[in-house]
Amino acid sequence: IFQMDVHGRIREVLAETIREELAPEHQQLSTEDLIKALRQRGIIDDVMKELKFVSDLKETERTSAPKPSTHFVDREPPVLKKTNIDPTRRYLYLQVLGGKAFLEHLQEPEPLPGQICSTFTLCLHFRNQRFRSKPVPCACEPDFQDGFLLEIHKDSLGDGSKMVDATTMLSICDPVHMVLIKTDTFGETTLVASYFLEWRSVLAAENGITNVAVELLGVGTESKVSVGVLNIRLEMYPQLNKTLSSEITRTQFTLERQKTAEKERLFLVYAKQWWREYLQIRPTHNTRLVKIFAQDENGVNRPVCSYVRPLRAGRLLDTPRQAARFVSVLGHERAPVIGGGGGKQEQWCTLLAFLCRNKGDCEDHANLLCSLLLGFGLEAFVCVGTKAKGVPHTWVMTCGSDETITFWESLTGHRYLHRPINPDDPPLAEQPKPLYPYRTIGCIFNHQKFFGNCQPSDALEVCVFDLHDESKWKPMSGEAIKSVCPPGATSSVPPFPPLCASTIDAAVTSNEIEVQLRMLVSEHRKDLGLSTVWDDQLSYLLSPALAAYELERTTGVSAGNEEFQDAVRRAVPDGHTFKGFPIHFVHRNARRAFATCLRSPFCEEIICCRGDQVRLAVRVRVFTYPESACAVWIMFACKYRSVL
Repeated sequence: IFQMDVHGRIREVLAETIREELAPEHQQLSTEDLIKALRQRGIIDDVMKELKFVSDLKETERTSAPKPSTHFVDREPPVLKKTNIDPTRRYLYLQVLGGKAFLEHLQEPEPLPGQICSTFTLCLHFRNQRFRSKPVPCACEPDFQDGFLLEIHKDSLGDGSKMVDATTMLSICDPVHMVLIKTDTFGETTLVASYFLEWRSVLAAENGITNVAVELLGVGTESKVSVGVLNIRLEMYPQLNKTLSSEITRTQFTLERQKTAEKERLFLVYAKQWWREYLQIRPTHNTRLVKIFAQDENGVNRPVCSYVRPLRAGRLLDTPRQAARFVSVLGHERAPVIGGGGGKQEQWCTLLAFLCRNKGDCEDHANLLCSLLLGFGLEAFVCVGTKAKGVPHTWVMTCGSDETITFWESLTGHRYLHRPINPDDPPLAEQPKPLYPYRTIGCIFNHQKFFGNCQPSDALEVCVFDLHDESKWKPMSGEAIKSVCPPGATSSVPPFPPLCASTIDAAVTSNEIEVQLRMLVSEHRKDLGLSTVWDDQLSYLLSPALAAYELERTTGVSAGNEEFQDAVRRAVPDGHTFKGFPIHFVHRNARRAFATCLRSPFCEEIICCRGDQVRLAVRVRVFTYPESACAVWIMFACKYRSVL
């Protein structure tokens, strides 16, 4: 209606009608007369044509169109469904009205239409609800124009039938967590900023509307540097009957800050005392990796226990092993360091920042895996220690009810049983050989417990995990941990976001990557002066093998190999040779995958195969996981007549 400027046109018609009709005998004009006048001038028909009614949408939903075949994807933008606003609930409408002063992009040229450019995406989390903005081109003044409807009392304020008032809302101290992600032209993501928005200032605003300019600061080493400013408008729905005075809100914020600061101060005092006692057991303890605090992406020191808490994945993950597989296909990337020196920049990310960026360091993976395993009802801990050559590392451990200890490597999904070596055994006694890559262990923790390793040696192979024995593991007070970790801590620790289902269409994506790989192989062979003949049937026969590899990674059980081998034997005639090469990626960039494949001599041999009656095959299978994580399996194969 705004676009057509209907209001303007109606006003003109009304003015005309009143002039024409009323002039002669000053009669009263009825609504019917006015509507008749509008109809004569065709305005009502125009409006009706423009308006798309919601009821039509419902009809099409009921008889949903069949899914498109995998080759042709509907690139039409989806129709935005109307949001049903429940009039008995309170909502916060958060609008992002553009950004400014993103100075890093000052020199960025205007993107040409259709040209791929770097984009910004804003991700939000508030009280178990997650939102994502439309990607906008990176610029000095990025054109964010997005609105998000956040439900304020999401089932947690007891009486669901009662409308919450301003005073009750003032006690909801969950901030709106905003994470800004930059995606470059190759699809690589970087974390630009992570910000906690205090939304309750709107409770004291005139008309329940307030505008805020939010200054975003960088992450990691740049956590004191401004990245840019977002203009944000907050509005309450429905409007508040009475707003609070700004003095009340200010007092509430000050009280919360003081309470949090006091809890954190007391915990710090306790942690110092605990550390002094720990060092008095043995002076060598000061070289052990006992980590009590860790810095998040904003450079804030937080107790390590606050990075873990039980996380249920709803219906998105079915088993602990599937959870381990999901965590392992999230990308692994060290926190970036500017300049050399080989120092490891430490940055433990909040869960939202890790999930939105879709990659993180080993600590992020271990914290998420531990949280998911706790959600599945296991007794899980994050272990802090070293790998070979003294490289610091974190992994996850579960304690079975029969006291079996299992280590879970969060970057690969591998599991290892721990059988300690007894140093007092006679020298000829058979000792278990550890298969895990870990060397030493300094401490273990979860959301309720923290233990420092105080056994004579911190070598993992001789370590005994009797957590009740204080001569082996020095515990921290559970009360102290509870005071700074949820649910005891209020505002200092961001709540965990729920996991989101995958938005990737596995069949379509598999097909796209496969088509690109075929093109890349054909071009590569053409450069070598070789022709390329594809064998579609052989390509299809590779599918079961890829499915079996993924199943084995998830469950540890391999199945269906006999049928695959039998099918290949039947497809390859006597006197012909078959070669196959499977490879696994966690990204969806075909060109990058192809470059990696060529670096393997086996794969290069298949792609550049020369001989008589050479037939090539390639099969891609994408397995999707929650968020935008996916495992991509690719298999190249060839068959040719053996002339030797």
